[in-house]
This record gives sequence, C-alpha cells and structure tokens, in this order.
Amino acid sequence: MHKFSIFFLIICILFSSEGLSQNLTLKIEAKNAFESSIIDSIDYINSHKDLKSITNEVKKVQNTLLKLGYIENRVLETNKTNDTTFHYKILLKTKFNSIYIYYDKTKILTSILNLVSNNINDHYFLLEFQEIENALNIINTEISKKGFPFSKVSLSQLKIKNHTSLEAKLLTNQTTAKRTISNIKVKGYEAFPKSYIRHFLKIKENQNFDIKTIRTKTEQLYNLNFANEVKPPEVLFLKDSTTLYLYLEKAISNTFDGFLGFGTNEETNKLEFDGYLNLNLINNLNYGESFNLQYKSDENDQKTFEINTELPYLFNSPIGVNLQLRIFKKDTSFTTVNQNIKLNYQINSKNKLFAGLTSTASNNLITNTTSLTISDYNSIQYNLAYQFTKPQYNNLLFPIHSRIYFETGIGHRTSTNKNEKQSQFLFEIIKIINLSSKNSLFLKTSGNNLISDTYFENELLRFGGINSLRGFEENSLSATFYGLINTEYRYQLNNSIYIHSIIDAGYFENNIQATKEKLFGYGFGFAILTKSGLLKLNYANGKNENTPFKLANSKLHISLTANF
Repeated sequence: MHKFSIFFLIICILFSSEGLSQNLTLKIEAKNAFESSIIDSIDYINSHKDLKSITNEVKKVQNTLLKLGYIENRVLETNKTNDTTFHYKILLKTKFNSIYIYYDKTKILTSILNLVSNNINDHYFLLEFQEIENALNIINTEISKKGFPFSKVSLSQLKIKNHTSLEAKLLTNQTTAKRTISNIKVKGYEAFPKSYIRHFLKIKENQNFDIKTIRTKTEQLYNLNFANEVKPPEVLFLKDSTTLYLYLEKAISNTFDGFLGFGTNEETNKLEFDGYLNLNLINNLNYGESFNLQYKSDENDQKTFEINTELPYLFNSPIGVNLQLRIFKKDTSFTTVNQNIKLNYQINSKNKLFAGLTSTASNNLITNTTSLTISDYNSIQYNLAYQFTKPQYNNLLFPIHSRIYFETGIGHRTSTNKNEKQSQFLFEIIKIINLSSKNSLFLKTSGNNLISDTYFENELLRFGGINSLRGFEENSLSATFYGLINTEYRYQLNNSIYIHSIIDAGYFENNIQATKEKLFGYGFGFAILTKSGLLKLNYANGKNENTPFKLANSKLHISLTANF
C-alpha cells in the first residue's frame, strides 16, 4: 500500500508539472478589420511560455509598426480572456509615409546623401519612412570610410510636418579626430613583400581608416598562392596614431610538374615515350617573383625549352615585367627562338593588363633542299593582353574557378628579300560550374590565329597533347588557325580524389597544306592529391572527322605536380 501511494504521488507531480508548463496564447487586434490585417501581416508569435515573453512580443510588434510609419501606436486594451489567452488591442492612429531630414552641409557630403535619397535640397533630403533605418546605417558607414570609425548618426527634434510627413534634424557625433593609417605591421610572415600591401591589397599609410574596407581587401590574399591570412586584421588606436596589424603566414608555392606519356607508333607499331617537366619557383626571394622552366621532348623528335620570369612592382611601382625565352627544335628541320618582354599593370587582385613585344628568329637546318615551306626569317610583334583570374577558395583540387586571357599582336616578318605584315590573336577561357559539393563541370575553350599573306612551316602554331587536345601526340598538329573545346564532368570522391570524363573537340586550318579538319578526343581520367602533390592519369583516344575509332591510337598521360 505504501509503494502504491508513492507511485500515485509521482504520477500526480508529473501531470501537475505538465499542467503548469502549458503554453500561453497571445492575440492582437486593432480597432477595425483593416488595421487588424496590418498587424496580422507582421506575423507575430502566438504561443509563449510565460507572461514576460508575451510582453516582449507586443513590444516587438509595436516597434515594427513604428518602422512602418505608425509612430503614435499604443496599447489601448489588455484583457485576459481565460487562464491561457491574453488579448491585446493596439491603436495604430496616423501613418506617416515620409520624413524631411534637415542636415548641416558642412558636415555631410551631398555625395553620401545621393546614396540614400533621390530628393535632396540644400538644407534637407526626403526619405520614405520605411527607409530611415537603412539610410542612417549607410550614412554612418560612409562617414566611417572617411576616417571616422567611431562616428554615430541620429535623428533629433522629431515633429509632425503635415498629415503624412514628419521632419527631423540629422545629428553626427564625431567625437574624435579623423583617423588615418599611421603604420602597417605584418605579424607571422614579417618578410611579406611590402609592395603587395601597397599595390595588390591597395592598403597604404595615410589612407583613411575603415576596418570593413580593410577586411574586404585582405580577403584578396586568397588570390595569392604564396601567403595566407591567419586571422582578420586588427588595429591599435593611440591618441595620435593608428596602427594596422596583418596576420599572415608564408605558404608552400613551389611546384614541380612532370608527366610520362606512351603510345603505339602507327608506322613501326612500337611503343614510344614522351614527357616534359615544368618547374615553378614562386616568392623564394620574398619579392613575390616567379620563375618557370619547361622542357618538353616528344615522340615526334620535337624539343621545347622555355623560361618565364615575372618581377612584380618594380621599384615599388604598380608596374611589373614578364620575360620569356622559348627555343623550339623540330628534328633536323629547323629551330625557332622566341624572346618576349611585357610590362604588366595589376588593376586589382583579379585583373591585369600587359603590353610588350615579341622577337622571333627561325633558322632552316636543311641545307640541301629547295623547299619554300621552311625558310630563315625574323619577326617582331607588339602585344597587348588582358588577364582575369578568379580563385576557388579552400579547394586544393580545383584552385581556379575561372580564368580569361586575351592577347593580340601586330608586327611584321622579314625573310629573304621580303618584308611582310603579320598579326596574331589568341585567347583562353576556363570555367568551373559547381553542380553540387561533389559534382562539377570543367569547361575550357582556347584558340590561336596567325594572319599573314604567306606562311612558313617553321612559324605555324603547334598544339595537341595533355594541355590542349587530349588523345593526340604532343605538338603533333600544326595550323595557321585553331580553336579547341575541352570538357570534363568531374565527380569528387572525397577532398583528395576525383574522377572525370574527357570530351574534347577542335577545328584547325593549315593554309600551307590547304586543309581544314575537325578533331575529337574521348577518354577518362582521375586525380589523387597526395602528400607529395597532385597525381593525374588521363586515358584518351583522338581521331579526326573522317577516320574510324582505333584503340591503338589511345594515349595514356601520367603527370605529378609536386609542391615543395
């Protein structure tokens, strides 16, 4: 009997607790159906756990009505209809649609007011009532950008102007002197090149201080591959100085890329190998400089040696320089040497302009021939180029989201007793379309066009291989014009492995041979991000429009990009 009494007592306590914790209901209405519909449109919360929650919700409703223009709204009645239902009646009164804000034009620039109002007078500007809060935030932000980080704006002397409008006075509270950046200090990576702070991030001493603008600028460090931002920038305010602290770390940015390719020679039916190496040295001198060396040897007895160097922000100016040397040798037929110099100007972290010239000298190595398709020549081209690069943050497998590069060159070619005008146009566009966290499409289109009255074989544009048209031998195709499309459907198995399809298409013209052909490449591949770097394997088969598919024409390309 004693145990039953205890059990009964526990049940009573549980049920009584449930009864005590039941929710309270809030109902709000106005004096008529129209005003009640306005309150209902606010979509306030009906169910509450206690009376304090109900009181806070009513205050929120009144504050929302105030922002809508019902500044005179007040609670008219409060009734408790039963133990759990509370009934409030709110009187909305007059709705004000606009406000005339009077300002001191010696303290507020008209250019700031233009951001919030289309109706500006020498003494006042007009706002819709619902725009007041947002307009004051914009004005305060713009004043802060001018070097007043502690500024505050408010409205005072609020009064009724007419039956639909109010008027008020705009007050600005600038209690401290204008703040400019006195010093910029880098923590963590103290040797970070100062020219990048000034010209890449565009943060300078004596610049108006605004922490929001600075944080937006430092996010552009994601566009650099040799430095990372450890944490957001901080600032130290003293009475007569403002010191900005940037927290950076040096990133591993050197890469070594090489691949081994092999396939069956159609004439000898023997297995042949080709490959290349690509060495990138970036910021080893803490100057932001880059050095690239490429060497390529393929099964067509073609050898390419190329050096590219970029020196950014010469003498702490916004101008940098790109230097290139390229030597190409075709078996025992000819050699071609290209020398290029370009000045570059970094518009911002994503956009860059180039201007320069390219000098080319080619020598015919065949001495006992009367062929006119290979000849000694020299040429000069004056170049203009534009580059846009958008990175893909926190993605080691696909670091570039999109890239655009256009270049044009105009000049002349000099051969034996002949001087001929030439021009050249080339482009490359890359885009990744992210379908989901694991699925994406890679799209790339590129082209090159050499325009001249006559052509030599040793000046033709060469393409084909892993970096242009997969399924074909490296540099096995020559043209006066070509256009390519490379596509991949990529499926990311995890953060370090993905598989992909290969569907490539191309069109080229060779005016020497009077040929026009369409080319296609099909295949698949995968990539693995290891501690050593990125390992890629591509298997592709190439064919032209009029030839059947042959498995023997397939090419297997293996490459490893190692970071160090």
